[in-house]
Amino acid sequence: MQRILVTGGAGFIGCNFVHYIMEHTGLHVTVLDKLTYAGNLESLSGLPSQRFDFVHGDICDATVVDPLTAAVDAVVHFAAESHNDNSLQEPRPFVDTNLLGTFTLIEAARKHGTRFHHISTDEVYGDLALNDPGRFTEDSVYRPTSPYSATKAGSDMLVRAWVRSFGLKATISNCSNNYGPYQHVEKFIPRQITNILDGMRPRLYGNGRNVRDWIHVEDHSSAVLAILEGGRLGETYLIGADGERSNREVVEKLLALTGQSPEAYDLVGDRPGHDLRYAIDSSKLRRELGWAPRYSDFDAGLAAAVQWYRSNEQWWRPQKAATESKYAGQGH
Repeated sequence: MQRILVTGGAGFIGCNFVHYIMEHTGLHVTVLDKLTYAGNLESLSGLPSQRFDFVHGDICDATVVDPLTAAVDAVVHFAAESHNDNSLQEPRPFVDTNLLGTFTLIEAARKHGTRFHHISTDEVYGDLALNDPGRFTEDSVYRPTSPYSATKAGSDMLVRAWVRSFGLKATISNCSNNYGPYQHVEKFIPRQITNILDGMRPRLYGNGRNVRDWIHVEDHSSAVLAILEGGRLGETYLIGADGERSNREVVEKLLALTGQSPEAYDLVGDRPGHDLRYAIDSSKLRRELGWAPRYSDFDAGLAAAVQWYRSNEQWWRPQKAATESKYAGQGH
C-alpha cells in the first residue's frame, strides 16, 4: 500500500486515524468528507501537503467516489451519521449516509479491485443486561435498537454480501465507544466536560447506570491499521480496551478531575430504547494480529481528555451554543 482514501476523515475518529497514519506510516492519505456539522477541517490542520489531500464531497455521489477509489490502494470507511439522539429525531440522513453511502463505496471498490475496510460499531449487537458476565464477540447476533445502529448493521451486511457474492477484498471492525481529542461536543464525554467547564451541571439519562466500554481513539486507530495491514480478508474484528464504566461513574470522575463535587449532576428522563450495557471481547484481534491497547488506564485517559478540552477551547467553542440549543429544543 502506498495511497489510501479515508472517508469521514474530518470527523472525530477519522481525523484521529489520519493523524495516526501520518505519524506512523509513509502512506499518502486522501480524505473525502461532506463536512456536515460533525466534520471540521481544523481537525486536519498542520498535516504535510505532500502526503495529504482533502476532497469535499459526498460518499453517496458515485461521480466523486469512483475516481478517488480508482486512485488508491485501500479505502478506510469511517464516514457515518453516528449520534443516537439525532437518529431518533431524524432517521433519514442515517439511511442515506450509512446504507446508500456504503453501497456507493463498495461498488467502486468492487469495480477497481480496491482493498476496503469498513468501520462499524458494537451497537449493532444491541445491549447486554447489567448483570450479564458475557461480552460481544464476532459471533454475536445482531440486535440493533435505534435507527443509527440499524443502519450500521445494514451497512455491515452489505459489505459481507459483497465479499461473498462479488469477492470484495474487505474486512470489518466493530468498536466500542471512543473518547479523546477532536470529539464533537454533542457526544457524551466532551459534552459533560464542556458543560462543567462552562459552569453547567451535567445531566444523565435515566438512573445513570447504563454501561459503555470505552476505548481511547488512538487505540482504535492503531487497531484499524493492524487490520488493514494484516487482517484476513472477509473477516470481522472487534476492537475494545476493557474499559467498561457506567455513565454515572464517568460523570463523577469528570467532576472530580475538574475540582467539583462528584454528586453535582442531575438525572433526567431516559431516552427511547436506551441500551443498557456494551462490552467487547477483542481477543481475536489480540490473538491474530498481536494488537493491544496503549491507553489501558481509563482514568488517566479521561484526565488527558479534560486537559485537551481545557487547552483547545477555540476548537470546540463554535460548536457549543448550537449543540446546547438543539438539545434544549428536544427537551434535553
